[in-house]
Amino acid sequence: DEVLAQFKLGLMYARGDGVAKDSVEAVEWYRRAAEGDYALAQLVLGLMYANGDSVVKDQVQAVKWYRKAAEQGMATAQFNLGVMYAKGEGVIKDPIEAHAWWDVASVLGDVTGTRDLSQGKR
Repeated sequence: DEVLAQFKLGLMYARGDGVAKDSVEAVEWYRRAAEGDYALAQLVLGLMYANGDSVVKDQVQAVKWYRKAAEQGMATAQFNLGVMYAKGEGVIKDPIEAHAWWDVASVLGDVTGTRDLSQGKR
C-alpha cells in the first residue's frame, strides 16, 4: 500500500532510522500519506501543527488534519478535535461540538481521552 510506504518513510526521516534525520523530509512524507487519506498520517500532522513540532504552529491546520482523521473513525483524532472546539483553537469555541466529538471518541474506546484532557494535553 503506497500511503503506508509513504508514512513509514516519514517515520524513518523523523527518527533518523536508516536515513539522515530530517524533519522537513518527514513532514513531506507524512503529508503525502495524509493526502492519500491515511488516517494515522492525518493525526500525526494534526499533532505536529497543534504543537508546532517541525512545522509552524497552526491551529487551523491542526483542526483540518484532525477532522480528516476523525471522519475516518480515528478516536484519538476525534478526541483532539473535541479539545480544539472546547478551547476555541483553530475553530470558534463550541462546547456542544466538543462534547459531540468526545462522545463519538468514547464510543470507539478512547479511554485515555478524559485523563489527557484533565492534564491539559491533546
